[in-house]
Amino acid sequence: MADFDLFIIGGGINGCGIARDAVGRGFSVCLAEMRDLASGTSSGSTKLIHGGLRYLEHYEFRLVREALMEREVLWANAPHIIWPLRFVLPHHEGLRPAWLLRLGLFLYDHLGGRKLLPATRSLDLASDEVGRPLKPGSRKAFEYSDCWVNDARLVVLNARDAAARGVEINTRTRVEKAVREKGHWRITLKDELTGARRDVTARLLVNAAGPWVDTIIGGALGNNSAHNVRLVQGSHIVVRKLYDHNRCYIFQNADGRIIFAIPYEQDFTLIGTTDQDYRGDPAKVHITEAEVDYLCNAASEYFTRKVTSEQIVWTYSGVRPLYDDGASKAQEATRDYVLKVDGSADDGALINIFGGKITTYRRLAESVLEKVEDVLGKRGNPWTHGASLPGGDFPVNGFDSLAARIKSQHSFLSERQARRLVRLYGTEAATLLAGTTRASDLGRHFGADLYEREVAWQMDHEWAVSAEDVVWRRTKLGLVMSAEEIAALEAWMADRRTGQGGAEGM
Repeated sequence: MADFDLFIIGGGINGCGIARDAVGRGFSVCLAEMRDLASGTSSGSTKLIHGGLRYLEHYEFRLVREALMEREVLWANAPHIIWPLRFVLPHHEGLRPAWLLRLGLFLYDHLGGRKLLPATRSLDLASDEVGRPLKPGSRKAFEYSDCWVNDARLVVLNARDAAARGVEINTRTRVEKAVREKGHWRITLKDELTGARRDVTARLLVNAAGPWVDTIIGGALGNNSAHNVRLVQGSHIVVRKLYDHNRCYIFQNADGRIIFAIPYEQDFTLIGTTDQDYRGDPAKVHITEAEVDYLCNAASEYFTRKVTSEQIVWTYSGVRPLYDDGASKAQEATRDYVLKVDGSADDGALINIFGGKITTYRRLAESVLEKVEDVLGKRGNPWTHGASLPGGDFPVNGFDSLAARIKSQHSFLSERQARRLVRLYGTEAATLLAGTTRASDLGRHFGADLYEREVAWQMDHEWAVSAEDVVWRRTKLGLVMSAEEIAALEAWMADRRTGQGGAEGM
């Protein structure tokens, strides 16, 4: 008898989404992530829940339709970390013609069963406020809807819900070897913090390692000829905010690519992304000088205020594990996901996951579960469509009232701090703050508006181990904290970890 029905390699959005769906249907599940949750591709995205307007040019209609349908589903499941944004697409003479943009946006409005998100409209840049930060020249623009997501928190919340339902989540845990043995898998795990090793068994193995999917196949699984993914680097820059309104821009470039300029963490503008093939260790990906120049120049083509490298306050890069479909250009490679099953229930089945988008992670999980059920039999029905993630049990239009209620119940909080906590934790902000009546009840102050109470919550309930986990993934307070403050936080967390039992559900 195996220890688990499913063993999942990878603690990104796909791995955690599959774990949550599977345990909710009655399967026993164990998940291992070699670093922190969302420490790879899942925290390196452009932070969008979107259909992918540009994918229509590559005739990816099924993918776009599925993604468009998911926008309002995910928004309803997690309205604290997902919310609507309006995107402004200026018409640029000499690039895509206006009729093509109108056609694409018409399809965008009608392919996905949009109900709550506002429809596309035309704008006169000479009179609308969104035209003011832009260079004169373009008069016409189109405005359409998509959604924003706090990508790393989406992963953490899926993991939390999975753990609460019985999944064993192991972070900082490397899969050293996985071998078929008497009809199941024997998986050797190494704790990267202590060096301890142990074996677990599972009837089915899911390889959701993202950029490392071929590495797992070639290493832990022993198939050295594996080559299924095309690694594509996408990099972003963050600068002090370039404009005061709350809408985003999508700019066309002469090379056929697009970039976004998005309001970010109240005081900043996020600009990205790039698309270039990547070779090397995905853990060591970083922005190149050429990418910095590309993003600065592309933004400067449109903004009146020139964007330069001196303005950059943060950069981040991710490696997208796209299925290698032979596309000639990185930006043309499919963003769709591909699932491949190897073996059967008799000898230990393996499901490898290639590609995918954060927007379609829930649908990918459902597709994986169909294949799991083909092997292990049906246990339960799909259930995640209308199921809130932790903290997301409030109406999609209820954020302001929830933030106001938290502020009124804890008057010592600034309005900005109250809203930040609700944006991260939703209704669970009340649990995090329970019993506090003054700022000193929050414990040690680490900088910005980060206090001991919040850090302890992340360590106890969200698998945070290091200061990087806290300030760059679960929050983005690294943008406003000093190096000295972050170092002090690291030291405090290291002291607290000594003898600590771990996160909820472990």
